[in-house]
Amino acid sequence: MAKKELGLLGLLVAVGAITGILNPRFLSAVNLLDMANLIGLFGIFSIGEGIVIITGGIDLSVGSMFAFLGVIFIDLLTNHGVPWPAAILLTVCAGIVLGVVQGLLVTRAKLQPFVVTLCGLLIYRGAARYYTEDSTMGFGYGDDYDWVGWLASGRSWGIPHSFILLIVVALVMWVVLHRSVFGRYLFAIGKNEEAARFSGIHTNAVVAGAYVISGGLAGLATVLLVFYTNSVSPSSFGNFYELYAIAAAVLGGCSLRGGEGSILGIVLGTALLQVLQNLVNILGIPSSLNFAVMGTVILVGALADRVLQQRRARAVARVGAPEVRPATPG
Repeated sequence: MAKKELGLLGLLVAVGAITGILNPRFLSAVNLLDMANLIGLFGIFSIGEGIVIITGGIDLSVGSMFAFLGVIFIDLLTNHGVPWPAAILLTVCAGIVLGVVQGLLVTRAKLQPFVVTLCGLLIYRGAARYYTEDSTMGFGYGDDYDWVGWLASGRSWGIPHSFILLIVVALVMWVVLHRSVFGRYLFAIGKNEEAARFSGIHTNAVVAGAYVISGGLAGLATVLLVFYTNSVSPSSFGNFYELYAIAAAVLGGCSLRGGEGSILGIVLGTALLQVLQNLVNILGIPSSLNFAVMGTVILVGALADRVLQQRRARAVARVGAPEVRPATPG
């Protein structure tokens, strides 16, 4: 565990302890398991966002992708009678397709990730609202999805399935990011894409792959979120979730300049952000301040990254400066 992760873990424990002292309900089993469920839900797509950020990009379309994919998922189940395993697979595949499209626009059309994903944010939300005529989609009274609902939002041995799935996803992505050639390429591109290209890395394929991962994990998270809420309101479902993912990734050590980050850091960042939001709720502070918390986290993370960058630059300058020796008398 690196220094960043250790510091983040210490901060998480400290904030949790302080919150528990202020209000003992925070440490109750019910509250901790509810938080674990939310950490699982948000952690899965935050990992996808973090992968994109490591390449030096950003994905602003995640929240609207939830609305679009959520509408598709419920429509497949309720209106077309698609079996739930196929509906889940098709939803994840749809997320992958959206990731491919965004990745190609960034790499082939050479558009800025901010522009591409901002357009995605608007297009996906608009398409979902148009398809549903701006009405909420949900499961019918006669529909029986208890089994898949339990699978997506239930618990085993008292542990939420979303949290178990997060652990599985985190382990797989840890291997991909930290123990594979593809992961090394992601970091290399984030640090210097031009240098990575000259070194023989197929940068377009790697960057597009990052958006594919983000889209696939967004599709997977959509299924969990749909059964968590039991309905999809296309005008509000997933609103600002992309900011939550960015905040979790930045808080977890992902630099917005690219080239830095870790899976463990993103998971810890998600957990800390959820603890902070839980602190806001449990102390009776207006829930509208949740967005202020996310904004503050992103700002503090960006400032901390800038300070660390300046310190590293000064350290390199000191090491590289020639040693000045006093002149000896002739």
